Amino acid sequence: MGSLGWLAQPSVLPWVVLLFGLCAGSFLNVVIHRLPKMLEREWRAECAALNGQEPPKSEPYNLFIPRSACPSCGHKITALENVPLVSWLVLRGKCSSCKAKISAKYPIVELLAGVGAAYSAWRFGPTLATLGATLFVWFTIALAFIDQETGLLPDDLTLPLVWIGLLVNLWGAFVPIQDAVTGAVAGYLSLWLVYWAFKLATGKEGMGFGDFKMNAAVGAFLGWKLLPLVIIVSAFVGLLFGALQMFAARGRYEGSFRFHFGPYLAIAGLIALFWGEPIMRWYLYRVG
Repeated sequence: MGSLGWLAQPSVLPWVVLLFGLCAGSFLNVVIHRLPKMLEREWRAECAALNGQEPPKSEPYNLFIPRSACPSCGHKITALENVPLVSWLVLRGKCSSCKAKISAKYPIVELLAGVGAAYSAWRFGPTLATLGATLFVWFTIALAFIDQETGLLPDDLTLPLVWIGLLVNLWGAFVPIQDAVTGAVAGYLSLWLVYWAFKLATGKEGMGFGDFKMNAAVGAFLGWKLLPLVIIVSAFVGLLFGALQMFAARGRYEGSFRFHFGPYLAIAGLIALFWGEPIMRWYLYRVG
């Protein structure tokens, strides 16, 4: 066994991946916060160009520049203040400078990314499936939070996720490549058909095109056979959370309310990724 072979041991690998996952979760927080703003800047520049105007001047803004800072006082986050989970707990969820509250969303994202990656490593071991599952977890976390906050499912995330699913299945990480390609096509078309059926029936748009692409990515990873389970579970979870939101609002309905399908699709995709086959076997046994 090589000098680093001990990292692949079943008792070690999940813990190593957990640490990497927590760090990845810290970066995912940056993606969730900045990517929509970056896209908005691009759209504004494109609109200005179409109108024959000069794009507005602005400071460089991407996933790495500028340094993260407190939105209340502008305090630059130091390395010690950016340790996943630990820093938030030590600071008691407050800025070290102005004591403004730091959202619990940040440690939640870090924890989800770390635990999801560690579970992938424990479930699949030192295989390509672990890498694929870990990337699937991280991408869906970012997509779910961005969609919930902004109603966007950026192509910058959904389209690479489709290609990652197809690439890992070239070697059959989850399903044969034929099932992965069919799953990507079926995933897109299934929600596309629902979209047009709803629009023709009501004259309104029930979902965005980002949902089609995200479902295509789920199909690229899991193949076409698990797509019915994904759609059923996402619809059930969506109804459950929608009912809870209505209950929290005490039955009040606001016309501006929009149903964001991305988070529920992410939850359903993760359930199908890790437990889809046992669920399907249980279902076929019950109906058989």
